[in-house]
Amino acid sequence: MPPRKSTETKTLDTKGAKIGEPVPKAIIDTNTASVGIPRQAESDLHEDLSALRKQIDALQQRVTTAARLAKENADDAMRQTQAAVKRHPVSTLVVVAVVCGAFALIVAGRRAEPPRRYRYRSALDELRDLYDSVRDRV
Repeated sequence: MPPRKSTETKTLDTKGAKIGEPVPKAIIDTNTASVGIPRQAESDLHEDLSALRKQIDALQQRVTTAARLAKENADDAMRQTQAAVKRHPVSTLVVVAVVCGAFALIVAGRRAEPPRRYRYRSALDELRDLYDSVRDRV
């Protein structure tokens, strides 16, 4: 179905958009055989800036609130930990020793393990030998 022809005449701006304006899609005017963008309504930069400032203020308020809550939660966790250590000093020492021992075992285990490239070297050598023997047969 062919597009309907517009009976209204639009003046097209062929210079392009100004800095800060949204770039609309180009329009092809078949009546005048020209391509351009329709003239855009003037926008008030002061309104746009005030809206952006309000958004920035709201974001700053949210970040401040989140930081305050995180600090309060960290303070509560620190107080609870101090209270648990004061109530159960021997248990705390045992837990710390277990955690340190587990960490030491993990570090020692990683050092004792051969690197991955050496682990598969024998299988790779066997494949190369098999390939060489098959190549010699052919």
